Parts: sequence; structure tokens; C-alpha cells
Amino acid sequence: MKKTLVVATGNLGKLREMQAYLSDSGWELTPKPPDLDVNETGTTFAENACLKAVEVAKYTSEWAIADDSGLGVDWLNGAPGVYSARYGNTDEERIGRLLRELANTENRRAKFICAIAVANPQGEIIFQSEGSCEGEILYEVRGDGGFGYDPIFYVPEKKLTFAQMSPELKKSISHRGHALRKIIPQLLGVD
Repeated sequence: MKKTLVVATGNLGKLREMQAYLSDSGWELTPKPPDLDVNETGTTFAENACLKAVEVAKYTSEWAIADDSGLGVDWLNGAPGVYSARYGNTDEERIGRLLRELANTENRRAKFICAIAVANPQGEIIFQSEGSCEGEILYEVRGDGGFGYDPIFYVPEKKLTFAQMSPELKKSISHRGHALRKIIPQLLGVD
């Protein structure tokens, strides 16, 4: 019998990615209740992941998993960082703003960062992990897969943006993939 793990997100892209990563974990992943909004008041990805996991676990009385992730760009001193999702109202607005801020700068190094937290039904953080993926920001959009900043995040070793990658390739190298692979053995040990 599968155990329930509530994913603390309203982002369907994140939910689908987590379901794919954890499909063989013995957990049934469900989205958080739509009426529950958690204020992300943390100053780091880890703080925000913990806030979301705790609130969702307490609200649902179920195990909860939360991630907070975003893009840090060297030239912008790590921005948009924890404000990645709030850098605009749509993916197109966020990408447009980032490209305008970078303009023609040559230093386009960036990394995606993901912090994961898992809380038990009492709202206690039991597991945490973090992962990252290094890359650079292109001058224009490439590819139509993924979500968020994926069409401008280029991984030189693969010669592809996240939006051009197959789901399997992205899963193997992404920030979320790295963070989740560290959590899976711990989730498997939960009775």
C-alpha cells in the first residue's frame, strides 16, 4: 500500500517532475490543497522549502515534501534567486526581464539551485537536501519543453537548454534531480 506524500506546490510542472522522480518510491504524490498558500518569507531556498513542508504537513496531517528552487545569475549577484518565481507574472515576463537585465553582458554564468525538505505529519522537518546545476543564460529562447527559465538555461556540456532536453536527460542532470536523489533513500526507509 502506497503512503501519501503531499507536494507543497501549485506549480504543475514541479508536481509532474516530482512524480516522475519518485514514481518507484512507494509513495503516492498528491498536490497540496489549492486553498492553502504558504508565505515564502525565508531568505534562502532551504528556509522556504522548510516553511512550505511544515505548513502543508500540519494542514493535511500527512507527510509533505516541498522544494524551493530558482536561478542564480553571477552577473546579477545571484538574482533572481529566491525571487525567481516572483520576477514577473508569467514565464515569458520573467524570462524577458532577466534577458533585459543581462542585456549584452558576456558573463552569463548561472546555476539552478533546489532545496528539498520533507516533514512528517506533525510538521517536523525530517529530511533536507540541496542540489544544483551549472550553466549559462542564452541571449534568446531555445526549445519548447520544460517550464520557467528552462528555454534560456543552457548546459554547455550537453549543448542544450533544459527546454531542449528529453525529460530523462533533464532528470539526470537537473538541480531538482540532484536534490531528490539524495532524499529518495531516506523516503524508502519511512514505515
